[in-house]
Amino acid sequence: MTTGQPQYPTGLGTSDATTIRLLGHDLAEELMGRVGFGELAFWFAARRRPSAGEVRLFEAVLVALADHGFTPTAIAARLTLLSAPESIQGAMAAGLLGGGSRFLGVTEDTGRFLAEVIAEAGDAARAATDAEWDALAGKALAERKAAKRLVPGLGHPVHKERDPRTAVIIRIAHEEGVYGPHLALFEAMGRMTPEVLGRELPLNGAGVCGAALADLRLPPELLRGFALLARAAGLLGHLAEELRRPIAADIYHSVDRHAQYIPEDPVGAAGWGESPVAAHTGASPLIHGSSGPPSDVADKPPSAD
Repeated sequence: MTTGQPQYPTGLGTSDATTIRLLGHDLAEELMGRVGFGELAFWFAARRRPSAGEVRLFEAVLVALADHGFTPTAIAARLTLLSAPESIQGAMAAGLLGGGSRFLGVTEDTGRFLAEVIAEAGDAARAATDAEWDALAGKALAERKAAKRLVPGLGHPVHKERDPRTAVIIRIAHEEGVYGPHLALFEAMGRMTPEVLGRELPLNGAGVCGAALADLRLPPELLRGFALLARAAGLLGHLAEELRRPIAADIYHSVDRHAQYIPEDPVGAAGWGESPVAAHTGASPLIHGSSGPPSDVADKPPSAD
C-alpha cells in the first residue's frame, strides 16, 4: 500500500535492534568468519556471490594493486598525515583522491578500452582464435595510433621489459577457468604492439588487472573503485610506517630547501594552453604507461602504477 512517504530501497544491508542483514544473509550467523573480505567486496558490487575461482582471481587483483612504492598517492597521504596527524581519515582520503588518469586509473581505462573493442567486434569476438584476436588487436592499435590516442595497459616506466604481475594474473585466470575475452584481447595487444607501434612494450600490471576484472563481469564504471579499494590497504600501510619511521618531514624540508623562485609573467612563460614542464623540457607525452621515447600515440603522460 502506498503511504505517500518517500521510499529508499536497498538490497545491501539493513538492521534492527537485534540483527544485521547483508545481501539477504544474517551477518553474525551466516557471514562473519565464513566470508572473506574480498569475496564480500565482490558480492557487494556484482550483487551475486562469486565462485571460489572468481574470488581467487579477484583477490589476486587486489593484492597486485595494493602498493607500488612511493607513488604520488602514497606521498600525498604521508604529507597529509604530517600536516594533520589527528586525521587518519584525511590522510587516507588524500591518497585515494589522487587516484586518477595517471595513477590507478589505468585499470579502468584498460577495462573500458577492451570492452569497447569487443563490443564493436560483435560476433567476431566470440570464441575467436589467437589469430583472430591478433587481427582485432592490430586493428584497434592501428586506429589508436592514427588518432594519436593513448593505448592503456601498455608499457611501464619502471618495469621496462616485463611487469611481474601480468603473467601471474593470466595464469590464475586460466587455472580457475575464468580466462575470458578481455584477457585474450589484452594478450593479443601485447603480441601485436611491436608490429603496429614499432617497438616492444610490456603489458602492465594495472592493465591486466582491468582485463581480469572485466572478465569477471564487474561493471566498467566501478573498475577504478576496485583499484582504490586495493590501494586503501597500501595507503594504510604507508601511514602505519609513517608513524613508526617518518619521512614526510624530510620530503617537506627537501622541497622547501631546494625551492627555486622564478618570477614570470602573470600568464606564465609557457602560456595558458601549454604544460610548463613540456615548455621547459621539450618533452612529449608518452603512450599511457610506457617506458620508451616520446611517441605519436598518446594524449596523456605515462603512469607508474
